[in-house]
Amino acid sequence: MPQRDEHSHSTAGGPTPDAEGTATVHPSSTTRPLRALVIGYGSPIRGDDALGPLVADQLETRVSADPELSAQVDVQARHILTAELVDDLARAERVIFIDAAANLPPGEVSRQRLAPDASALSTMAHFHDPRELLAWCQALYQRVPETWLVSAGGADWGYACYALSETAQTAVAPMIAEVLSLIGAEPDIPDTGP
Repeated sequence: MPQRDEHSHSTAGGPTPDAEGTATVHPSSTTRPLRALVIGYGSPIRGDDALGPLVADQLETRVSADPELSAQVDVQARHILTAELVDDLARAERVIFIDAAANLPPGEVSRQRLAPDASALSTMAHFHDPRELLAWCQALYQRVPETWLVSAGGADWGYACYALSETAQTAVAPMIAEVLSLIGAEPDIPDTGP
């Protein structure tokens, strides 16, 4: 279970490599819209574990229909989290991971602040834990974007199950609303995680 961190680790602006290849973070204007990266992840063959990528797919449809939003938000649906995502994390100001959770009551939606943790262990079929990727981002780019995990409790985790349970289906709309709220929110948002 990711640990909560009430302190902001964000640094406004994206990293710019200098002559030696070291990332330098430049402050952004307070009027510039927030650049957000949304990553929904989970296995499409483990029942409710597919919540993350399914929510990301629906969110991408909404984001791409709004030119202003699509210019500031990148949405990705992933089966697993891989090391290649670290570069994307380093260029974002706010990152929102979307996943199903075994530690929440089925259908309950949670918003939780994430902090870097190099010792974080992967869960279920995910190759890397988001906190581990944040630790790599911190080590490689000397910055960590403000990062959140939006999750919902699942009810069915069976293998070779290609559909969400009815309970998980009811969490899709609230998860999308939570992510959209985080995309547009100011820093220092309260944590609602377990």
